Amino acid sequence: MDQNEIEAIRALLSSKPRPVGWSERRQRLDEVGSVWPIAGDVRLDPVDLGGVRGEWSTAPGSDADRVLLYFHGGGYCSGSILSHRRMVTEAGRAAAVRTLAVGYRLSPEHPFPAALDDALTAWHFLQRLGIPAAQIAIAGDSAGGGLTAALINRLRETQAEQPACAWLVSPWTDLTMSGSTLTTKEAIDPIIHRSYLLELADAYVPAGVDRKDPRVSPLYSDLKGFPPTLIQVGSNETLLADATRFAAAAGAADVAVTLEIWPHMIHAWHLWNAHLEPGRQALASAGAFIRGHLG
Repeated sequence: MDQNEIEAIRALLSSKPRPVGWSERRQRLDEVGSVWPIAGDVRLDPVDLGGVRGEWSTAPGSDADRVLLYFHGGGYCSGSILSHRRMVTEAGRAAAVRTLAVGYRLSPEHPFPAALDDALTAWHFLQRLGIPAAQIAIAGDSAGGGLTAALINRLRETQAEQPACAWLVSPWTDLTMSGSTLTTKEAIDPIIHRSYLLELADAYVPAGVDRKDPRVSPLYSDLKGFPPTLIQVGSNETLLADATRFAAAAGAADVAVTLEIWPHMIHAWHLWNAHLEPGRQALASAGAFIRGHLG
């Protein structure tokens, strides 16, 4: 890897003043999707999932009978189908599957459990289409990674069919903020800081809901029966411990879990795949994992 690639992105992120207010934060993240548009050979189709916005993407060579269901990051308060469009469509290309990106409701306007309810709605939409669970992978980055794990827990609790596999990118799995790397990595993470996460958690979790509730912090769930899972995280991000502790808990519960710690990478570096070789490499690794598990 050319170290200059990631350093240029770090410098760009560090040079921008931190956005103020939810509207500005959402606009800033959506700019990622605007600056780096999708490849010209990808087809996009908006879809109503049952009161929840969704978007299909199909790259050449994709198997329409196999689906990657994707939940964007943004701390449950920002992010959108647009912000993650490039990342999601290229993940679909790498896995040779259709993708379904979900525009779930955001906090603080729609706090917990709105996002989880919308995630379940998206799953039921795929069921209504008759797509077997064995042909569905579920994935997400950051808060979307936590939402992915929370959805799978919800399915297990109701004894519903499980997806074939899960892919978690820089997942936010512990809203109690007890991970050691929130402190040890703060100086080198240009995106995610503890104070910012506390603000996001306050907006997402209503008063009276325990932040160790597995529905908001899947790190504290019983992971027995969880599907095969790939976790990708950067070595230079504050949520590193959220990923490593979740991987350890999954392994202790006999889950087939693969943990990839990418040297020098920052939070959800896949978003910059258009100009960052490790972003493309991580998507290729995830694509191979998904292909290997879909029926």
